[in-house]
Amino acid sequence: MDKNEKFVITINRELGSGGRTVGRKLAEKLGVKYFDKALIEGLTKEFGLTVEEIERIKAQKKSWWNDFNTYYMKLNTTSLPMEAETVLTTESMMEAEKRILHELAAQESCVVAGRSGFLVFRDHPNCKSIFIQASMENRINRLMRKQQKGREEVKAIIDQVDNGRETFIKKYADTSRYDTRNYDLVINMDELTEDQAVTIIMTYIECTTKA
Repeated sequence: MDKNEKFVITINRELGSGGRTVGRKLAEKLGVKYFDKALIEGLTKEFGLTVEEIERIKAQKKSWWNDFNTYYMKLNTTSLPMEAETVLTTESMMEAEKRILHELAAQESCVVAGRSGFLVFRDHPNCKSIFIQASMENRINRLMRKQQKGREEVKAIIDQVDNGRETFIKKYADTSRYDTRNYDLVINMDELTEDQAVTIIMTYIECTTKA
């Protein structure tokens, strides 16, 4: 990866693994923007950015980027409720989100958590894709602590999200989200803190950065 050029780091993660927090802390460490599901879905609703609208704006040589920076500061401080992750993205929404992510990445370097980032940016010339995972037991315990929900309820949500994400990937690509060949780095969080995971990623980036 060349840090002298605009770059993208995708954080693909299992629900309950701590991957979203890792992504946010990594972005802070690198001094770049952090985009996740809440931000991108909110952006499409706030600005009405369908695929057609994105193309219309580009054709008129107008930009929503300046307005987005203000919106980013407001929405990026919020947290997406866990239940919202169970909603499957429609094909039209997925295409709009892909366009938005590519537009944002063209503006500046960023960290993207979720949104099938490894798939969205698989042809990007300066991208690293990372997969954050954890054992089912640790995922359940983490979400029970965060969401104050019972074990069975949390396990059901994890299963639903896992199945939905895998189904989604298989619909749009001949691969599995669990295929490690899709990623440059895979991290198991069972014995790591989020800060330790960030340190591992930063070390990897330094080792693979062009001189």
